Amino acid sequence: MEWILLVLLGVVAAMFGSIVGLGGGIIIVPGLMLLGPLLSGGEIEHATAVGISLMVLVVTALASTLSYAKRRIVDFRSGMLFFATSGPAAVLGSALTGLLPTSIFQLVFGVFMLLMAGLLVARDYMKPFTKKWPIVRTMTDSSGETHTYSYGIAPALAIGFGVGLMSGLFGIGGGSLFVPLMVLLFRFPPHMATATSMFIIFLSSIVGSGMKVYLGEIDWLLVLALAPGAWIGGKLGAAIALRLSGKGLLWLLRVTLLLLAAQLIYEGIRSIVA
Repeated sequence: MEWILLVLLGVVAAMFGSIVGLGGGIIIVPGLMLLGPLLSGGEIEHATAVGISLMVLVVTALASTLSYAKRRIVDFRSGMLFFATSGPAAVLGSALTGLLPTSIFQLVFGVFMLLMAGLLVARDYMKPFTKKWPIVRTMTDSSGETHTYSYGIAPALAIGFGVGLMSGLFGIGGGSLFVPLMVLLFRFPPHMATATSMFIIFLSSIVGSGMKVYLGEIDWLLVLALAPGAWIGGKLGAAIALRLSGKGLLWLLRVTLLLLAAQLIYEGIRSIVA
């Protein structure tokens, strides 16, 4: 029964994450922490949950990136620029996770998830920034449609560092921040932002999980249980994202984030008061 739950958790988290470029960690981490007693007979430490999430994100992001690459909507060149700072920052965030008490981690992560849910709602009503940045990119996807957008090196590196730090700290992948910023600030086409975000998440998750392996904050049995579902979910999510607007699923994700955030904040406050 436990293995079935883990496979389902991997599928659902990766599918949602791939559709909107989140990476799935924002569901896996709280899911492991809240279901820990049922899955392993005891609580799963937050640092271990983050480590497991980062390892699974490698699988999820690779599956999604390969699917998106076939449609030629992954901007590898721009992705490497973002990764120049998000990679080192992910290592730093991974190293800092274990220093936070569980109660503080739950509270901070819960608040962070609330902000992400708000950002996912707000991005539907925000207009893209009209500034034309110095670096202009033009890409043609597999359907023959040409997309043009631009960005600046300094803001791209700054965003990469901030998102990478959050990614390593919470094990979330960072797409919840990357995608709206790429769309609103640099005017990336939404599908291309999602696809490129998954490529950055793939690279950042490798270095972030490497730090977790070094620190011994990995439960390999849980990783092996989650990985097959994550691969399937990553493929399914990429396929759905290319065919649907995803608005219904996006609203489901928003509600899910709100519920998980409320539970984490409650658990965090209860632990602090106790």
